[in-house]
Amino acid sequence: MDSRYLQSFVYVVELGSIAEAARRLDLTPAAVAQRVKMLEEELGAKLVRRSGRTVGTTEAGERILERARAVLHDIRDLRSDLNDAAELAGELRLGGTPTMMTSLIPDVLSELLARHPQMDIYLEPGTSADLYRKVVSGDLDAAMLVQPLFDLPKSCDWHTFREEPLVLLAPASLEVRDVHEVLRREPFLRYDRNVVGGQLADGYLRQHGIKPHQRCELDGLDAIAVMVDRGLGVSLVPDWQMTRFAGLSLAKWPLPHAFPKRVVGLLWNRSSARMRLVQAFLKSALELESRSASGKPAGRRKS
Repeated sequence: MDSRYLQSFVYVVELGSIAEAARRLDLTPAAVAQRVKMLEEELGAKLVRRSGRTVGTTEAGERILERARAVLHDIRDLRSDLNDAAELAGELRLGGTPTMMTSLIPDVLSELLARHPQMDIYLEPGTSADLYRKVVSGDLDAAMLVQPLFDLPKSCDWHTFREEPLVLLAPASLEVRDVHEVLRREPFLRYDRNVVGGQLADGYLRQHGIKPHQRCELDGLDAIAVMVDRGLGVSLVPDWQMTRFAGLSLAKWPLPHAFPKRVVGLLWNRSSARMRLVQAFLKSALELESRSASGKPAGRRKS
């Protein structure tokens, strides 16, 4: 059996689209569809079902999906075992949240690949919850994400890069004398309560009896920043690295009471066959952080 047929099948199912799988694999949609068809013929069962432009699994496809992922994982491990130990090579499967994909990850990879041109990188964006599950299952070697609010499994290791306290995010033109009073008075752009940062913000509001006038609930910090800049409200968010919208007219105000911080770092699976690649990424990230480290000024800070 050609492993490329399995890879195409898994991509089609995970992405829900032959066209999207073709883009990811750098193939034509016809080539991907042909690979899936040949796998179906070899196994003697229909594996995918089409509904318009979307694709899902049949009962037979669902039964072999996890086995197919495991086979592909083992093949990647075999290739890693054959790499020359004197040279870092092979594919690092790395995940990252949207904020990490636009801040730390590109800079680290730029330096890492310049040093080790034989390395390949597979990047997967996603939410912290999705990336966590994929690292634990072995689908990803490592991921830059927000640390969950529960104990990590012993199969994984963690390194903290940032601790992000909650801040009031407000237009730079807004006069703020009492952060709690502003949270009660101004229209409130709530950070999604399905993610760690949003859960922390909700916990702070509840602890201090603040009932804001909610305008909307968003799962993207960048979107919140733009809406605050446009004067649509204020928000309570982690003090994240804002790189894409550095020109926005915003102010971050510290909270008057201490509260747990959002923790951002690297999670990796100890059993990964590409541990040398993970450690090389971690080393490059630490060096970059060390060079760019600077103290945070107290009080009001504009972006």
